[in-house]
Amino acid sequence: MFNQQKADKKKTCISYLRPMFTIHLQNLQFKSFHGLYAEEKVLGNCFEVNLIVKYQPPILPINAIEQTINYQNLFEIIERRMLIATELLETIVVDIANEIMSAFLIVEEVDICIAKKKPPIKNFVGNVAVSCLIKRGI
Repeated sequence: MFNQQKADKKKTCISYLRPMFTIHLQNLQFKSFHGLYAEEKVLGNCFEVNLIVKYQPPILPINAIEQTINYQNLFEIIERRMLIATELLETIVVDIANEIMSAFLIVEEVDICIAKKKPPIKNFVGNVAVSCLIKRGI
């Protein structure tokens, strides 16, 4: 009897607790033609994308790819968007975040950062980056 009550309590806790999972795609490298200046549109630049996606799975345990978010699908969204030359990184991060939120209804939060590795700024050593955090329902 005691073991059954303990097992029932454990099942209740598992169904009550809804863990938030986080997927990270890190240090994705792209050669793209984003930027305001003519030289950027011709020569292109190297970009690094970092993505964090938080979600709550519909059921636990997760036993099939259909119950989670396929990393490949996330990468393909980013890759497709990075191919479209755009003047501002701000436009790109919002487009990617919105597409992920639309494609995966279980996603609660998208945090994306795109860094331009060699910005055309005289005597500048380093990179510049734009981040965007979008939360569902806010």
